[in-house]
Amino acid sequence: MPGSHPCAKACRCLASLLLLPAAFALPGVASAASPSTGPAPQDTPPPKVAPIFEQPGVLTPVGKWVVDPTFQYAYSSSNQVSIIGYTIIPAIAIGSINVYTVHSNTSTFTLATRYGLTNRAEIELDIPYVYRNQSVLSRPIANGSGGTLNTYYATGSHLGDVSVTGRYQFNQGSADWPYFIGTLKLKSRTGIGPYEVPIDPTTKLQTSLPTGSGFYGIEPGITALYASDPAVFFGSFNYLYSFKRHIGVQNGIDYGDVTPGAAVEWNFGMGMAINERASFSLGYDGVWIGRTTQVGQPSSGTLSTQLGTLLLGYSYATSRTSYLNIAVGAGLTRDTPDVTLTVQLPMTF
Repeated sequence: MPGSHPCAKACRCLASLLLLPAAFALPGVASAASPSTGPAPQDTPPPKVAPIFEQPGVLTPVGKWVVDPTFQYAYSSSNQVSIIGYTIIPAIAIGSINVYTVHSNTSTFTLATRYGLTNRAEIELDIPYVYRNQSVLSRPIANGSGGTLNTYYATGSHLGDVSVTGRYQFNQGSADWPYFIGTLKLKSRTGIGPYEVPIDPTTKLQTSLPTGSGFYGIEPGITALYASDPAVFFGSFNYLYSFKRHIGVQNGIDYGDVTPGAAVEWNFGMGMAINERASFSLGYDGVWIGRTTQVGQPSSGTLSTQLGTLLLGYSYATSRTSYLNIAVGAGLTRDTPDVTLTVQLPMTF
């Protein structure tokens, strides 16, 4: 989910890029000097842009707390074909063929808390709660059933995967060099994993839905922000590694040791200020997910996956210590959710 942080005044040459004017700058945080008055201080924060990715562009000031309630809704639909039988010549199947139409809705409420350790470092705790519902419309063909339609419903609601993230700003950006911010996330498996939900032995469909990945993970990453009046360009690269876990026998199947495929995420975009309080961002987020391995071998039921999302975000300063952030995402690949909507209200204390 996207993240957002309040910021102090930046140098006057970047004032048009910032969400807040000088009157709304947070107290107690050093401001940068303009080019005519000398170099900027050591701990100048990066410029503020409307957040559309999970990685924030501005770190929390030292000694400040940020409470960031976030709601995200995602909708996806897909068609799937299941063939149980055999073929005698190419393109002719003997057996049962089922065509599934799947509609999924996922609502996630996340309470994030961030604390500024220094002007260049912060730590964050994310606690998500997930509610999911899914409807599956099955149309069996080529099995003598007359094409009877069957509808199956499943829901799931539980705590998601809690995570802890640390961020550090490596350098002071300039007119010729971007800001670089390193991230390191540790993800738990407090949510209900996909191997822990019951499966209907007849339809082979889940009767309840998972709310987490079911695996511990570690995710390092790097974010870059470059200010070029009147825009701010940004991008990031992240690598998620999930640790192997012994699943054992679940739903009558012995899965043995399972290792989820690594996930490589990259994104880039541009942000611009509309006025002293409002800004918008446009960007692209891509994810490549490798195949899951089972007992040291690639699982026959999994493939590598490509996800692509086009994102548009808006941010408005409701006060000197809070923002309203809205981001809309449109899926560009088949496996990506068709649409996502994210609403945040980060508040600084």
